[in-house]
Parts: sequence; structure tokens; C-alpha cells
Amino acid sequence: MSYEIFRQGLDAPICLTWELTYGCNLRCVHCLSSSGRAHTGELSTAEARHLIDEWAAMKVFYVNVGGGEPMSRPDFFELMDYCLERGIGVKFSTNGTLIDAAAAAWIAARDYLDLQISLDGATAETNDPVRGTGAFRRALRAMELLAAEGFPFKINTVVTRQNAHQLDDLYALAQRYGAQLRVTRLRPSGRGAEVWEHMRPTHAQNRALYEWLLAHPDVMTGDSFFHLSAYGTPIDGLNMCGAGRIVCCVDPVGEVYACPFVLAPEFSAGNVRAPGGFTHIWRHAPLFAHLRQWQVGGTCQQCNAYALCHGGCMAVKHFTGRSLDDPDPDCIFAGETAALRTGVIPLQQW
Repeated sequence: MSYEIFRQGLDAPICLTWELTYGCNLRCVHCLSSSGRAHTGELSTAEARHLIDEWAAMKVFYVNVGGGEPMSRPDFFELMDYCLERGIGVKFSTNGTLIDAAAAAWIAARDYLDLQISLDGATAETNDPVRGTGAFRRALRAMELLAAEGFPFKINTVVTRQNAHQLDDLYALAQRYGAQLRVTRLRPSGRGAEVWEHMRPTHAQNRALYEWLLAHPDVMTGDSFFHLSAYGTPIDGLNMCGAGRIVCCVDPVGEVYACPFVLAPEFSAGNVRAPGGFTHIWRHAPLFAHLRQWQVGGTCQQCNAYALCHGGCMAVKHFTGRSLDDPDPDCIFAGETAALRTGVIPLQQW
């Protein structure tokens, strides 16, 4: 029943991503928004506060704040405090390089504020080729400052071919700082398209990741790996694409996308500066109305694992040039015959 309710959309998004700025002091090779320099047309402080007022009126529970590097925006602290004052929880992602003692104290003093530090390896040798020289050391310094404040943060890792063997080490690193590990999927969006084939985990690594996640239920996934649930035992979380249904993204210039991983013109439902603002877009945009009626078709509909993965990730299909009705590029049955994927062989044997 929950699948049908979520598929048809809700009055307000459950997971609302707000990319505050395209500005960033790092240049990660897999950045989904190709961030680096702030855009001249980014929302002003007044426009951002008006947007927060809209979300409060819609009773949005929390926002996921990112970028770019959100802390690089001069009004970051002001806007986060305004969210909290209006009853909206904040979860923000940061590379950690701008967290000093004062910022750590500010973070620890706020209720209903959560943060995750991005780290793409358990060592500098693995992390820094992705995020830049010195990024690992500076992220660890931020963790030390937050741990000293007793703040329970998260570490977010994009699982890649290069770091998949370090999952146990990343888990131990999080425990060392009293943090929680969160792992997410590499998507071929933004600069990620340039490194997708080189960095995407292998079939064997995905299978090992699936087993590892089942053995570590305290590790968060952000619903990134629901396509792997087709192996048999569902991974905790939502087992469907929530784009335009319960999920959306507002980019730094106010464009509202169906998902933070599909920042492409064809997936924009409008701009918050238009009449009616965000509220009208969420409730009446033709794109979102279409997504709330659409289901992945094609061979996926006949697969005996469809109820577990619902066809996988829309963004990964789009940016690899596939039809949205095609199986996910990392479908566990990829390369097998149609007979295998349509239930001739029981799923339990896989």
C-alpha cells in the first residue's frame, strides 16, 4: 500500500534537497552538479527566506542542504537558523574544510540540525584523488572538532570501484568519532558522467556491497541501492524512485528538478521565481503529474523482482543514454537472457 501512496505523490515532499550554491572550494571528480564557481543568478537571501516560508506553510519536515559547498555561502548560518526558527529541520552535507572551532560550536548548539561530512575513502590515498589534495586531512580535522563538541555527525561515502574494499575501514573510522556511516551510489550526472565507467563498482563489488549492507543495518543508504534488493532480501529504505513524487531538488538559481541526480532541463518542473512559487510547482507541474502516474515498463514489468526494485534509478538510466523503461544499468540480471529475467528461473537461486 505504501508504494501506491508514495508513487502518486504527497502534498509536500518528504525529502527536499536544496542546493544552496554552485560555489565550492573543492572540485570533486564525481560532483553531480559540476560545482566550482557560484552562479551570478543564485537566489538572494530574501528569496531564500521566502522559499523557507513556503516550505514552512507546506509543513515540510526537513530539508537536505547541499551545493557546491553550502558553507561557502556568506548567509549560510543565517538561512539555516531561519529554517530552524520556522520549524524545518536541517540536514546539510559539507566537505568539512570550512568547519573551524567556532563553526563546530555553532553546529553543536542547534537542535534539529544534522550534518554529514563527505569522504570517499578511508585513507588519503583513496580519498584525495577524488576530492583533492589535503581533503582527507581537513575532513578529519572537522570530525575531530565535532567529536570534541559531542556532536553525532555522519560520514557520507559514494561507493566506487576504488573504495569498495574499504567499507569496513570506513565503518571503523565512523565509530572512532562517534559518527554514523552513510553510503550512497555513484551516479553519472554532472562530472560523474566523465568518470562513471572508470569508477562504477563492478558486478562482483555490488553483490559484496549488498551482503555487507545486510550485515550492517545501522549503515544508512539514502535509498541509493534499492536496485540491489532484487537479490532477494530487501535493503532497508524506500524500494522505488521517488523523483517528483516524494523527492525533488531546488538548485541555486531556483530551478525545481524531480531529483537531485537529474539536473537536466527535461527534468525541470519550473522555477520558484515564477508565479505560485515552489508550492504551485510541487502540486501542479505537468512533469510531476506525469511522474506520479508513470511506472517503469518494458521487460522490468515482467521480472519477478519488480516489486523489490521497481526498475531502478531513473537518473542512471537517463545519463547513460537508456530509455527510462529499460532496466537499471546495474540490474543484477544484466547480461542474462530474457528468460532468466522473466521468472523462468526462481529468484531465490540468484
